[in-house]
Amino acid sequence: MGNTDSYRFSTKAIHAGEENDFKSGSSGDVVTPIHLSTTFAREKINQPQNGYEYTRSSNPTRKSLEQKLAALENARFGLAFSSGLSAESTILLSLLKSGDHVIAFDDLYGGTKRLFNHVFSSFNIDISYVDATLTFMVEDAIRPNTKLIWIETPTNPLLKICDIKAVSEIVKKHKLVLVVDNTFLSPYFQRPLECGADIVVHSSTKYIGGHSDVLGGSVMLSDEELYEKIRYRQNAIGAVLSPFDSYLTMRGIKTLELRMQQHNLNSIIIADFLSKHSKVKRVIYPGLESHPQHQLARQQSTGFGGIISFEVHGSGVEAQKFVENLNLFALAESLGGVESLIEIPALMTHSSVPVDIRLSIGITDTLIRMSVGIENHLDLISDISQAFDLI
Repeated sequence: MGNTDSYRFSTKAIHAGEENDFKSGSSGDVVTPIHLSTTFAREKINQPQNGYEYTRSSNPTRKSLEQKLAALENARFGLAFSSGLSAESTILLSLLKSGDHVIAFDDLYGGTKRLFNHVFSSFNIDISYVDATLTFMVEDAIRPNTKLIWIETPTNPLLKICDIKAVSEIVKKHKLVLVVDNTFLSPYFQRPLECGADIVVHSSTKYIGGHSDVLGGSVMLSDEELYEKIRYRQNAIGAVLSPFDSYLTMRGIKTLELRMQQHNLNSIIIADFLSKHSKVKRVIYPGLESHPQHQLARQQSTGFGGIISFEVHGSGVEAQKFVENLNLFALAESLGGVESLIEIPALMTHSSVPVDIRLSIGITDTLIRMSVGIENHLDLISDISQAFDLI
C-alpha cells in the first residue's frame, strides 16, 4: 500500500510496518508472520540476506513492529525491548557515563525510581528529583554535569502533568536530552516528540499491547545519532523483544485507537462519579476541571487517558477493604489492559519507595490507583458502589 506517513492514526496502527513488497518475493501475508529463526543464511559471506544475520540484532517480525511504533509517534525510528525497564536501562546506558547527573520528575513509577536509586546509583550516576510541574525548578536543578532530563506526564500515580514544550526549551538551551515516558496516554492521546522531546519511552505492556498478555518496552525518536547509540546498545545488551511478543504487540496496536477512546470515555464518567461520592476524599484525574493542570492537559494532549487516582476517607484499612471487595476490578498491578484493574500504590507498585519519600510527594496509604478498562461503565460503577457500601 506504499508509505503510510500521510495516513491517520487508526490506519497507521493497522498498516504501518506490514506493507507487502511484492518485488522482493513477499508471499502476500496480510499479517506479518512470526519469524522464529534465530539465525539467517546467506549466499555470499559479505551479503546478509536482506540485512538479517542473527535475531538479536534484527528480526523481521520485530522490525515490522518497530516501524509501526515509529509511525504511531510520528518518529523516524522505533525500537522494541523485552520490557519497559529494559528500554529505560538501555537509554541510560547509551547516554550516560560515571559522574553524570540526571534530573527526574519527583513522581515516577516505582520501578523507574528503583532503577535510578538502586542500580544506576552504583555507577556513580547522580539523580535529582524535582516537581516538574514548576518548570523553573527543572532549570534550577541543572548542574555542569547534567546530561538528561527524565519526565513522565501524566505521572504515576499522582497524575501530575508538566509542560513538555517548556521543558524542551530548557533542554535545548542547555544542550541536554529530554526523555518522556508516554505510557499513561499512549501515542493516540499524546505525542511528546511533537512538543520537543528527544526520546519517547513506553511500557508497551500497557496500552500499546493492551491485553495484559505481553511484556514489552518501546523507544521512539527521530534523532539519528541518538538512535544509533541506543540501537547499538540494544544489540550489545540483548534486551530485545521476542518474535512472538512482537506479533502480539502488533496485534494489540491495531485496536489502540478504539480502546483508548473507550478507556477515556469510561474514565471521565467514573471520575465524575467518584468526585461526588461521600466516601471519597479527593479524585485526581486530568479530565476533571479540579485537576491543577487540567488546561495544560487539554493543550498538549487530545484526551485524558484511563488512569484515575483517588483517596478514600479513613485509614489504609478502609482502602484495603474497598479494593478487596471489588468484583470487576481485579486487584492487580499494571494498567492499560481492556479489563479494569485497581491497586494501592503504597503497598504495591510503589512499595519500594521509602515511606518518608512516598508521603512527601503525596502517596498516602489511602491513595488508590484505578486503571479503567473498556467494560460497560454502568457495570463498573455498580461494582464500585457495592464495594463502598462495605466500608
